[in-house]
Formats: sequence, C-alpha cells, structure tokens
Amino acid sequence: MPNNNHNNKQFRPPCVPEVKVGGFWKPIIEVVRKKSVEVLYDRCQAAGTFEQIDVDKPVPELRIPLSEGGVSMQMFWDSDIGKITEAYSYLLADKRDAEIEKKIDALVELYKKLQQPDGYMNSWFQRMQPGKRWTNLRDTHEMYNIGHLLEGAVAYFQATGKRDFLDIMERYLLYVESVFGKEEGKKRGYPGHTEIELALVKLYRITSEPRWLKLAGYFINERGQQPHYFDQEARARNEKENLNPSVTHEYDQSHLPVREQDKVVGHAVRAMYLYCGMADVAMETYDDSLRVTLDRLWDDLTSKRLYITGGMGPSRDNEGFTEDYDFPNATAYAETCATIGLAFWAQRMLGFGPDIRYADVMEQAIYNGALSCLAQDGQHFFYENPLESDGTHNRWEWHKCPCCPPNISRLVGSIGTYIYSCAESALAIHLFCQSSGEFKIAGGRVTISQETEYPWQGKVKLQLTKCEANEFTLAVRIPGWSKDTTASLNGQELELEHTTEKGYLTLTRDWQTGDTLELDIPMPVRKLFSHPDIKQDINCLALARGPLIYCLEGVDNKFPLHRVRIDETAEFTSEYREDILGGICVINGKASLALCGDWDSQLYRETPAQFCDTEIKAIPYYAWDNREPGEMRVWLPLTTASQQ
Repeated sequence: MPNNNHNNKQFRPPCVPEVKVGGFWKPIIEVVRKKSVEVLYDRCQAAGTFEQIDVDKPVPELRIPLSEGGVSMQMFWDSDIGKITEAYSYLLADKRDAEIEKKIDALVELYKKLQQPDGYMNSWFQRMQPGKRWTNLRDTHEMYNIGHLLEGAVAYFQATGKRDFLDIMERYLLYVESVFGKEEGKKRGYPGHTEIELALVKLYRITSEPRWLKLAGYFINERGQQPHYFDQEARARNEKENLNPSVTHEYDQSHLPVREQDKVVGHAVRAMYLYCGMADVAMETYDDSLRVTLDRLWDDLTSKRLYITGGMGPSRDNEGFTEDYDFPNATAYAETCATIGLAFWAQRMLGFGPDIRYADVMEQAIYNGALSCLAQDGQHFFYENPLESDGTHNRWEWHKCPCCPPNISRLVGSIGTYIYSCAESALAIHLFCQSSGEFKIAGGRVTISQETEYPWQGKVKLQLTKCEANEFTLAVRIPGWSKDTTASLNGQELELEHTTEKGYLTLTRDWQTGDTLELDIPMPVRKLFSHPDIKQDINCLALARGPLIYCLEGVDNKFPLHRVRIDETAEFTSEYREDILGGICVINGKASLALCGDWDSQLYRETPAQFCDTEIKAIPYYAWDNREPGEMRVWLPLTTASQQ
C-alpha cells in the first residue's frame, strides 16, 4: 500500500522551456530541428502514414504485410505521429515556428475527424481492420499508440498552449477508463507494450486530475495477475498456439505481478517503459513496495545485463534479453529505443532523490548508446547498435519499424530536462552542459547558469544569476567515474568527503545572487575491463574518457582491427581535434599489430604470428560511421607475453 508519510523529496524534471541549452548539445539540437524532424515528417508522408488517419480519403492499401501472427508494423503508425509531434513540440518550446505548428495542427484536425463518438481513435482498427478493437492487447499496440499520442499532445500543449489535441486525448482516455478496470463489466486487460502508463502520469501532472494517476496505477498493478488476461484473450480469438514462440509472458513482462519480478527479461523497450511507469506511479503515490522492486530490477540490469555503451538486449530474436553476462559485440542488437528507455527510467529513479548510481547510468546511456543512433547529418539512423562491425553495418534513411528516429529526436529536443531536477526546496544538477535554467524553489525564482566545455573538458562553473528563494539545497553530481575532483564555492575550496551524499556535492544554505560553485573534474583516458563471466570480452579492454566510451574505426587505423593487441599497462593521451567529425577529443596510443607477411600460404603453423608496434587512434563511440564505411571495434584484445 502507498506510504502516506509524505517527505516532500520528490524531484521532478523541469519543463522544456525552463532550460536553455548550448555547448555540446546545441549543434545536435539544431541538426534535429533543421533536418531530423523534417525528415521524419516527410518520410511518414511518403510511407502513407498520414493517409491512414485521413477519413476523407479512401482506405489505403496495406503497405507492410501481416506477419504469420497477424501483426503488421503499420498498426503502430499512430505512435510515430505521436513521437514526431512530441519532438516537434520540444523544438517549438525553444523557438516557435508557424510552419511547424501548421503541420501539427493539420494532423490534429485529422484525428479530430477520425475520433468516434464514444472517444475511440485508432487509425488501424478504424480504417484497416474495423471491428477488431481490444481483441489482441498483447500484440497490436493499441494502448502503446495511445501513450505516444498522449505524450505528443501533452508536449504540444506545454509548448504552445493549444488544447485541441489534449482535449481529443482526454476524450479518448475517458472511453479507455470506461472499458478497463476491476469494476463489474469492465475488461481486466492491460497493454502488451507498456507506454500508456507513463503518458498518463504526464497528463496527471499537468491537469492534477487523479483519475489519470489511478488509471496508470491500475495498468501497472493488474499486469501479470491471474487468471492471465493475455491467455484469456488468446482463447477468445480461438488462437490454438502462439505463432511467434519468442512472444512469451516474459517477453512482455507479464509473467508475474510487477512486485514479484526480480529479473530484467524479455523485450528490452517494453521492460524499460514498464519500469518508467512503475517509477512514476511509485513517486506520485509514495508506494515503497514499487520502489523496492525497481531497485531490485535496477541492480539486476546494471550488474549483469548492460553493455558498456548503455545498450541492452543482445538478441535480435526477441529484441531483448537472453541470459546473464551475454554480450556479443558484432551481433549486439542493443536497440536505440531500449537505451533511450533506460535514460527515461534513470531520470525517473532520480525523482526519488539525487543518487549517482542512476545519474551515472543515465549519462552513460545518453552519450553513448542513444546518441550513436543519430548521424551527424541528422538524416540517417541506427536501429541496432553493435560494439563491433566489419563495415557493413551502417545507418539507414528509413526502417519498416521507424521507432528510433523520432525517439532520438525527442530525447535530444528535451535534453535540458535531464540536466536538472527540482524538489520543493532543492535543485539537483545531474549532467553538465553549457546551459541556463530558471526554476521555482523554496518559494522564489532561481536562475542558474553552467559554463563548461563538457564532455571534452571537466571544468564546470555554476552561478546563481538570480536567486529570490529562501534557504534551499543544491545537489551537484560528482561522476562515479571521476577521480580527484575538486570543488570550490565563491573561491573557497570545499572538502568533498564531508559534503558528498550518494555521489552528489550537497550544500544547504541561504544562497545569494552571484554565488558561484566551480568543479574541476579530471578526464584522463581510462582503461576498462569486463567481468570475467562476460566470455566475449575476456582478456580485452575498452577505452573511455569522461562520460564517453571510445572505439577504433577503420578510417583512422589503416589495418584490420582484429589484428590489434593492447598492453594493459599502455599509456594513452587525448587531444581535441577540430578537423575530425566537427570537433572531438580523440585518444592516441601505441599498440601491437599482428603481421601476416611471413605466413606465405600456410593456414596453421607451430609458431605464433610476429608483431610490430603501431599507433592507434580512437574516437567516441557515438560518432562512428559518420565518414566512410569501415570496421569498428570497442573491445580490444590484450597482448600476451609473446606479443610484447
């Protein structure tokens, strides 16, 4: 049961307009604004997505065939429109654009016409397969579509003040509420792909309407209860067997009631979105039982199932998890949306209070496994994010399941909301980026600015440029990967060992306008090694600097990358290069390179290969495949005695 001993320690992210972002993220935001969202809109239009919601046009043809199980990715098109609307809205919050608003308003009008008198609104089940609504919650993404449309409507309202889309979605949700629940005559169903839960909490937060929080809580608490709803539903469809053997109850995390779950299993994106919804409901209802479960699942993921890049889900078969310590590199699925989902989940866990075990992972996911999705041209994308490539894995323009491009676009567009979070009398800084934010804290307005060249340099200057608040707490993350970080307040050095709580420099005082907190976070090159049970990476190392994981790419290293060996005592240097990939820090160092010139036609022999010294150059993992196609490797084998 919820704990009603409210402690007023809830930390919520700011709204997008409250934070202005510059520095490292500014050019990425601009490429999303000028290229990515326009590409997303145009490609949806070309695919026929908008035709499917336009009741004034003939029913469109089936563009994506049905699978053997009767599912087409065309069923999910409403969700793409929702995510595009959300991404557009975050950019509008920063800079209004009449042409963009005209596009969204036109889509809203199409949905207004599509919506039925009872409130139902789904382009697939109204136009393509009428009469089949709510007959297969497990597979057809009906509620997933609602969730993304709702998130888009909330974001558009916050950016523009326009309520039409929000009103449409609230009518839809009143209908959903009338269909699902524990009350007599209602269906005891819940979504196969979680998403509506966290969207409902967003709606609750802007409307203060408790029915939306109650509905989110119902979907969370009903999941996995017996008799199992998906089994009942399948029998009602006369489904004699599951035509897709990977779609088990573990696949959609409905194998157990949520509080009994202790392993991160199944489809990775569904898992992350479920945990987001659980965290939102736990925070808003003070439900400690959900919080305990979330911590248990977090520990399982981060200790046994998370790639060094923040990616997860090694298997293509279920787009998700397999067994503990299973981390193939070349075949890693590591779907972009899953890593973005991890960033969402980490942000929500930070709602319970500053803690570097969440913030470090959030940074790891955003800067590496998520950002790698987006090409520097803003027009090409990764769905899968392997940690090794022979040069044939490249970003694509479009995908039959185009969920990742709008997801990375909405993450980038809202990046400011991951930097800060606020409680009633506290401000937390989780990420470092040239930025400024204005927040209401302790009864007054507080404006804070960050000056930094992070992630290339570790010097950060935080200044209160306006402070009208009473006494409050400022909590600033000291990254867990950092060593010998120093801090000063108004020029006076601070003793971090006495002022740090859960990895955050925590100061409570009567702050004044002009107060300045400075951090110096050293960023040497780090050599990372994997757990001995990760068989794919045994006797290998990876390179990191600051929050960034690095990789070797063929364009910089003119030899087959599999021949490289690294001495674990090798020293590496870094330098900022304006002429590479728009300006990045590269890592330089020495390695050994296996020679094959003396093997003649032999395939095997009694003496090992000879090695020579060579120079290697590594770039941030997120930036690979932006130049000519070629090999890439994150994990690099160590030398043996005979190779030194």
